[in-house]
Amino acid sequence: MKIEAAILRTRGAPMPYANSMPLRIETIELDPPGKGEVLVRIAAAGLCHSDLSVINGDRPRPLPMALGHEAAGVIEALGEDVTDLAVGDHVVMVFMPSCGHCLPCAEGRPALCAPGAVANGAGTLLGDGVRLHDAAGTVHHHLGVSAFAAHAVVSRRSLVRVDKDLPLHEAALFGCAVLTGVGAVVNTADVKAGQTVAVIGLGGVGLASVLGAVAAGAAQVIAVDLSDDKLALASDIGATAVVKAGEDAVATVRAMTNGGCDVVLEMAGSIRALESAVAMTRRGGTTVTAGLPPPDAALGVKVVALVAEERTLKGSYIGTCVPTRDIPRYVALYRAGRLPVDRLVSGYLKLEDINAGFDALHAGHAVRQIVRFDD
Repeated sequence: MKIEAAILRTRGAPMPYANSMPLRIETIELDPPGKGEVLVRIAAAGLCHSDLSVINGDRPRPLPMALGHEAAGVIEALGEDVTDLAVGDHVVMVFMPSCGHCLPCAEGRPALCAPGAVANGAGTLLGDGVRLHDAAGTVHHHLGVSAFAAHAVVSRRSLVRVDKDLPLHEAALFGCAVLTGVGAVVNTADVKAGQTVAVIGLGGVGLASVLGAVAAGAAQVIAVDLSDDKLALASDIGATAVVKAGEDAVATVRAMTNGGCDVVLEMAGSIRALESAVAMTRRGGTTVTAGLPPPDAALGVKVVALVAEERTLKGSYIGTCVPTRDIPRYVALYRAGRLPVDRLVSGYLKLEDINAGFDALHAGHAVRQIVRFDD
């Protein structure tokens, strides 16, 4: 079938993107689903910094590529051997497919699936398939999803079914922002009730971490960012204190917490922010990073402090989640009013406005913008 999709053909275009137009809305060919694959009609897809990092070249991916990885939609067709889903089911897309058979999957760590990582790096679906083409040949998949299009073919292993009464433009958030941000709090950091938590970087993932820390019962939840608007939003959704990022932020947080937080989460994708996160963490505390700086960025750590102060520094990918377990849990918390993820939505876009949307994301003027296809 022919679909319109947002295609990236060259990376590193000058800003503003509304002028340079790195994403072009093109008509390409989408093949039917193969074995173990599913055709999904996309209802909503969120704009994320992981997309932006491909556009600006921070995270090189094979081109051309159809972008978009945070989405929800409705199943329209099933490939061979897909027996546990049905046409008409509502699904959330997960940007890290898990094979279920490799060592990390067997250990209950599907976020580290080895075949899934290979497929994502190569721009294919799990199992090495490619279902997108143009007149010149292959168009690569973005993180096994490619959701900036009205339809997508994805691996069954990239989908989690959700109840049909959950609005799909809200369900989309659970595939990346919520899964990553809340998961970093409850899975990676294992935040306990009564602990002190700071979150540096208040994009969609960072603000989801604020929500997760509040839901986990943290006694103090301190939000740190450069943006006054994002700090205000963090306060509105439950942060007990906000701190403007800058030279005095570390000293301010340490003073507020009598020497540092139990847990500090870095969500800015910046080495400077990660250094601040380590400095804000108390002796014996845990620093978690889910930010994705350029691949060659390196952190200098004083090893003696890791040892003598029994510090923990952890990476978190897709929130150390088991998506089939965690997405239903987070949706239940949302419905109970304990995880108001709808507050993260800055606005809605049409597909043709996507370049201007990424300008707003880069400038820090938006948290989560959603491209809606179901209007």
